Amino acid sequence: MSSSSQSDRPRTIRVLLAKLGLDAHTIGVTVIAKSLRDAGMEVIYSGLKQTPEMVVATAIQEDVDVVGISSLSAAHMNHLPRVIELLKAEGVGDKLIIAGGVIPKEDGETLKAQGVAEVFTMGTETATIVRYIEDWWATR
Repeated sequence: MSSSSQSDRPRTIRVLLAKLGLDAHTIGVTVIAKSLRDAGMEVIYSGLKQTPEMVVATAIQEDVDVVGISSLSAAHMNHLPRVIELLKAEGVGDKLIIAGGVIPKEDGETLKAQGVAEVFTMGTETATIVRYIEDWWATR
């Protein structure tokens, strides 16, 4: 009878979800967290009023694969580039960085050029976000 070791099992996708700055809108990020968890991912929610430095420290400490930033406060153009910069400076710039919330299309294109993989605006089906992460994971 063979026993299965922990290393035989596929690693669970680890996702950090964060709210940066003074953004206190949590309904969307909570819905996303539940959907990712229900899809079998391990979700770490950093809570409110995070700084880019705090998010990057948590991403490293928790050894996450994905960093998801939820933004409804119009500060995404300040915070997201800083998160990307800090991840690269710490040598962990290979993480999938996604964003969601109220992000105008023009800003989304700029953020993608700076290293955000995808921007999911309000109204995006949660299954679309789950599938995007799973597809990315399958290519690693």
